[in-house]
Amino acid sequence: MSYDGVVSRHLNRRLSRPLSAALAPTPLSPNLVTFATLGLSFGVAVMIAVGWNIAGGIGIQVVSVVDGVDGELARLKGVSTRFGAALDAIADRYADAAMLGAMTIYAARFEDWPRPEVVGALALAGALTVSYSRARIEASMEVAPSDGLFGFASRDVRLLGAAIGTAVGQCYWTLAVVAVASGLTIAWRLLALRFWPAPRVGP
Repeated sequence: MSYDGVVSRHLNRRLSRPLSAALAPTPLSPNLVTFATLGLSFGVAVMIAVGWNIAGGIGIQVVSVVDGVDGELARLKGVSTRFGAALDAIADRYADAAMLGAMTIYAARFEDWPRPEVVGALALAGALTVSYSRARIEASMEVAPSDGLFGFASRDVRLLGAAIGTAVGQCYWTLAVVAVASGLTIAWRLLALRFWPAPRVGP
């Protein structure tokens, strides 16, 4: 079940779809694009960790845009598989860990705020749990995704916020915002699931 956040719908897809269309006639496989995107995220993480925050911030948003190419390419080529979807989801988690970890290193090295490692750990835990909560709800309840007000911590939104915060050299407070927004999103999903069950997909 696919879901696009507000940033993906209004920004990322407008950039990734032409790229996917250009790659469709080539022998490039969607899984190779997934690995390339993961490698790009590791490179971006290195840039952030060594203090190249502007390049790193731009790189985070590039990763966010390119992340949609593998799925689009799979659909265009007619080669969508469960393995490819799982590989993409797992690669995304490693990419998030690398980039948020690098932001934590940047905050510790170049910013003067207390306990950046704690803030970074909370941001990473929140980001991973947001992704897990959606997958778990979809797998167990077969419900259509609808996050309402607190859907603002979807991955595309988190990465845009991380890109802006990193580019302006404010990784610490960006991590704090990611942690809080993720917590609100998780709480909202649990409350919605408990009190306002979403409609089941299908007849």
